[in-house]
Amino acid sequence: MNLLKDRRFIRGLKTVDLGMLYTSLVCSLFILAHIGYNSDITVSLFFDQVIVGVFYAFGILTLVKTTIRFTSRSDDIASKYAELFLCFYFCFVVIERFIAPISPDSFFRQAEWLYMGIFGVFLVEISKSSLFFDRFYFNPTLLFVLSFLFLVLLGTALLLLPKVTNGPPLSFVNALFMATSAVCITGLSVVDISADFTLFGQTVLIVLVQLGGLGIMTFTGFFGYFFSGGFSYKNQLMYTELLSENKLGSVINTLLKIISVTFFFEAVGAVLIYMHTRELSDQLNQSHFFFAIFHAISAFCNAGFSTLPQGLYEDEIRFNYPLVFTIALLFILGGLGFGIVFNTFTFIKRWIINIFCRIYHGKPYHYKAWVISFNSRLVAWTTFILLAIGTVSCLILEYNNSLAEHDSFLGKLTTAFFLGATPRSAGLNTTDMGMLATPTTMIIMLLMWIGASPASTGGGIKTTTFAVAILNLVSLVKGKDKVEIFRREISTDSLRRSSAVIILSLIGLGLSIFGLCLTDGQKEIKSIAFEAFSAYGTVGLSLGITSEMSNAGKVVLAISMFVGRVGALTLLVAIVKDVGFKNYHYPQEKVLF
Repeated sequence: MNLLKDRRFIRGLKTVDLGMLYTSLVCSLFILAHIGYNSDITVSLFFDQVIVGVFYAFGILTLVKTTIRFTSRSDDIASKYAELFLCFYFCFVVIERFIAPISPDSFFRQAEWLYMGIFGVFLVEISKSSLFFDRFYFNPTLLFVLSFLFLVLLGTALLLLPKVTNGPPLSFVNALFMATSAVCITGLSVVDISADFTLFGQTVLIVLVQLGGLGIMTFTGFFGYFFSGGFSYKNQLMYTELLSENKLGSVINTLLKIISVTFFFEAVGAVLIYMHTRELSDQLNQSHFFFAIFHAISAFCNAGFSTLPQGLYEDEIRFNYPLVFTIALLFILGGLGFGIVFNTFTFIKRWIINIFCRIYHGKPYHYKAWVISFNSRLVAWTTFILLAIGTVSCLILEYNNSLAEHDSFLGKLTTAFFLGATPRSAGLNTTDMGMLATPTTMIIMLLMWIGASPASTGGGIKTTTFAVAILNLVSLVKGKDKVEIFRREISTDSLRRSSAVIILSLIGLGLSIFGLCLTDGQKEIKSIAFEAFSAYGTVGLSLGITSEMSNAGKVVLAISMFVGRVGALTLLVAIVKDVGFKNYHYPQEKVLF
């Protein structure tokens, strides 16, 4: 009898959940229209009353559902505590806003707290149904590409809202370009974000950067598992391929680590940026808190966007060397890849435990071979070498040029370090790019082409691809028939993939430059090539011609950014049908070179 009651409760709860899902979806659309489009006072008052009513209704329903769930034995724990958190949120906002306001203009009387509550309900309810991919057959690679395409189109629709900008609304091409640049974490901009975008527009932009940096599939998988309570076997297989995991059981753990590490570094970065800009809060002409969060997310996700008129080249920023170094560390960490961050954390934790056991318990050190994996070693060494080459090259070539404005050697070194690191997908600049010497520009283009590391928030062909290609070249020169490093042999499949990625990137860059020469041929070829490298490498650096591009040129750059973000090889794998396995081999022949 109790079990029957529980089933009835669950059936009723599912009906209520479905109703709350559709209601929160409609109300969320109303809120977006209200914030981004509506300017009529009468309609605004109507919207406010509807939103307040829905907020109250959701609060009551969530309270009732939470009570029922905690008395039911057959419900998942995640939904219970997610809705319990929402209950506390609703009660807190209602008490602060409507019952005992601190003052008439209390911070919690702002309507944004109501919006967040309704969006929170929508997030919880949609996440319970988000893992529906096992109902359809999708190539995981194709699903990965389609998720970015969907996010670009959604971002375009949001950026077309009139209240995104202070002046006239964006044109469709400009909105598409900005959405693609944000989702593909590039940072190229055809408008002045600081002057033309409202706070709402900047918020939309940075949310797109966050979703694009980690991938919407990562967020969907994490929240979907958390609120629905589990993965189907087909879901696990799909995410295993998307996350390049070898074990089904580690999918959830990997998703949790990715989300946690990202938010942790962004939070720490935001605090440090806030501290380093406390004296500049009056000169920023914007919310100090929002400035810190925006730039922390932009830096860690290697996006390259800034809410300052000249970016980080502002006088108050580029001479603030602790701030410059902090931002550089953020985008270097974001570009290293989550794998090496997890691996390094495991290595440090193991040594801390060993030292603790040695000091307090007299136990010998417990040695474990290959705590730092092969890929982590390859990424670390390649990143270190590229950072050193970039820093030294920029310091020597620009010492008496763009670095001349810095009086101290420490200032020159910090700026050179930033300039040598930012081309590898970050896109933020503390130097006037138009002043750079041609050799420096060529080095930056090379670094933009290489990009960041695999499984990171950066773009480019990846450091491992470049490293494998160089190692293969060295082996050929030495007459070796194998590619070896760190007492390991690199597989033939890795050599083939690196060659394919490099060839496809050169083809993509060639087509992009050719297309830009057709659409904007009147511009200098160096600026066009630089723009193409920046877009394909999802970097965001420019010699100042982005806003001057024709609509056709912007579309070419948008396509280049999209292909560079998802990867040309990934795109081809998603489009081209797999060829069945053939159980035979043709005779081998040698090709003359």
